[in-house]
Amino acid sequence: MRTPLVVIGALLLPVALTLSAVAAVLLTGHGNCPRLSRPSLPGTRILAMSAVAHPDGMGARASRPGRPVASGVPAFCDVTIILTHPPLRDRVRIQVWLPQSTWNGRFQATGGGAFAAGEFERALVPAVRRGYAAASTDAGVPSTAKSPPVWAQRHDRPINDGLLANFAYRSVHEMSRIGKQVIAGFYGRPPAYSYFTGCSTGGRQGLTEAQRYPGDFDGILADAPAIAWNRLTLAQFWPQVVMNEAGTYPTACEFAAFNRAAIAACDTDDGRLDGIIGRPDTCRFDPGRLVGTSVRCHGRTIRISRVDADIVGRIWDGPTTRTGERQWYGLPRGASFSWLAGTTKPLFGPRHGAPFPVAADWIRYFLLRQPHLDVSTIGYAEFERLFEESQARYGAVIGSDDPDLSAFRAAGGKMITWHGLADPAVFPQGTVDYRRRVESAMGGGEATDRFYRVFLAPGVGHCSGGAGPVPTDPHAALVDWVEHDRAPDTLPAATTGAHPHLSGVLCRYPQQATAGRPCH
Repeated sequence: MRTPLVVIGALLLPVALTLSAVAAVLLTGHGNCPRLSRPSLPGTRILAMSAVAHPDGMGARASRPGRPVASGVPAFCDVTIILTHPPLRDRVRIQVWLPQSTWNGRFQATGGGAFAAGEFERALVPAVRRGYAAASTDAGVPSTAKSPPVWAQRHDRPINDGLLANFAYRSVHEMSRIGKQVIAGFYGRPPAYSYFTGCSTGGRQGLTEAQRYPGDFDGILADAPAIAWNRLTLAQFWPQVVMNEAGTYPTACEFAAFNRAAIAACDTDDGRLDGIIGRPDTCRFDPGRLVGTSVRCHGRTIRISRVDADIVGRIWDGPTTRTGERQWYGLPRGASFSWLAGTTKPLFGPRHGAPFPVAADWIRYFLLRQPHLDVSTIGYAEFERLFEESQARYGAVIGSDDPDLSAFRAAGGKMITWHGLADPAVFPQGTVDYRRRVESAMGGGEATDRFYRVFLAPGVGHCSGGAGPVPTDPHAALVDWVEHDRAPDTLPAATTGAHPHLSGVLCRYPQQATAGRPCH
């Protein structure tokens, strides 16, 4: 899977240089960073490159007002590359952090979240702490996880297909290629092993790498993957559609009452009384059981109505066509409603929906191409049309759910996915569905387990949090599998909140732990 790399270097691009002179220019590092020559990548042009030494790790950066101190970070060089894809005129930023004396010989590329392709410092700090040369990219769509994808539209046509390709699949691959070249130039040798780690959007990016570029990484940690993005984003909007149609927007307190009742009813389905739903797929709690009961919310007593119960039931069931055909999965019982079924009460006027920004922006920017649209008008009929359009138009670009991983397997790659069963944003049943389809395509469960394993985490939210135990170091399990051929049957996990007694292990899918019995 690892191929010899040509040590090519880096480029500092002065404004006055002509393109013919650029090729001869070398980058001179600042501080203790060595001089590098510019990297090379077909289909791209390097616009700029810089290297900044941080001899005290994050000390100088962390001293700025408002920046938390990142302790334990060794001295490193921060190499930043700006590239473009002519004639797209995009500006893709790739950052590579290189430990100066603590490198463990490995490369770790990192993923993003929501519409952000990379998380940079947040992801790079822990990687460099562990001795990795690490990289992140913004895919040319500089945004945070919460900012809208204003890059989606361009002046001469509705969708900027080039930037969408960057975000969907191209830029992580290019980060892997350039990152390895920079590492080889800096240390005088390529990395012995290369890894990718990410959750949510990062999980989707990891799956995409295994599907499209199977030789990029020896190991991939693809957690809570935003799989089938073209369907998932619409399913994330489904709770708002249900409330729009009903004309009723329950409070978070009312939604929480349904979750408490579901947990009380299904807690012991796995044989354990631990305050979480161990098997939400088998929980059949009927929200209609709460009709007529009262809940105390912010000093008021609210009576649960049939409409409230119907809304909750539809949200749990997930989106369907008007004829009852399932389109995607719904919110797991026990998962918080606040992400996708958010509501708000203005100072003046009635309560209304507060949709999940990623879902609303996918509709506004990529489907309806109306950035300022009031999505509260979308009901069942329009939702069904939008769902079909999203599938047809974007499935091949950002679906990220091709089950044929034969090339990744042939390259010797290993992949681990873990997913919280109380995830309020990316439905875990989508991960289970993908794993089952991979089994069908790759010769069954046993054959798939040789290179791809899934672990489900009861009671855990999106990438972390919740009442259940969270994996403590899944990356270490991946490294052990890749480098020592020790495939993990369990992942050590622990809680840090109110349920420390739940610490233990997560079972390899499809195994489950029940009272008095380990994974079986």
